[in-house]
Amino acid sequence: MSFVDEHRGRFGGVEPICRVLRQHGLQITPSGYWAAKKRPPSKRQVRDQQLTELMREIHSANYGVYGARKIWHELRRQGHPTARCTVERLMCDAGLTGVVRGKKIRTTTADPGHERAGDLLNRDFTAALPNRCWAADFTHVAAWSGVVYVAFVVDV
Repeated sequence: MSFVDEHRGRFGGVEPICRVLRQHGLQITPSGYWAAKKRPPSKRQVRDQQLTELMREIHSANYGVYGARKIWHELRRQGHPTARCTVERLMCDAGLTGVVRGKKIRTTTADPGHERAGDLLNRDFTAALPNRCWAADFTHVAAWSGVVYVAFVVDV
C-alpha cells in the first residue's frame, strides 16, 4: 500500500499502478487496495505501535545505549511481557540500536610505500617431502584479559 500511496499521483491514480503490478504477477486490484486502506489496523499493528513508543522512551531515558536485551528486560519489569524477537524486530524497524561494548582492534596499518614480501610458494601449498616448505602467519584473538597475538608455523 505504501508504494501505491507514494506513486499514485505520479502515475495517474491507483488503477494504472494495479494494472502494471498485475502484469507482473501481483494480484492487486483497485478495490482490494481501497478495502485495505479502509480496514482498521490489526491487533498486532496496534500493539507494535504501542511497544515501539515504549521502547523509544526506554531507549532515550537510558541515553540511547540500551540494546534489544536490556529493553526487553525493562519492558518485562514495567509489566509488558513481550518476546525478545519482537523487541529486536521493532527496534530494527524503528532504527534503534544499542551501543556495542569494546573497541575495534586494528592490528596492522598497511604502509603504501613499503614493499610487501613476495609469495614464494605462488599459492601452491604442497611439498614432495616433509621439512621442505614452511608457512607462517599470525593473528589476534580476543581474550578476557585483552587481545592476545598468536603466531604459528606449519610444515606444508
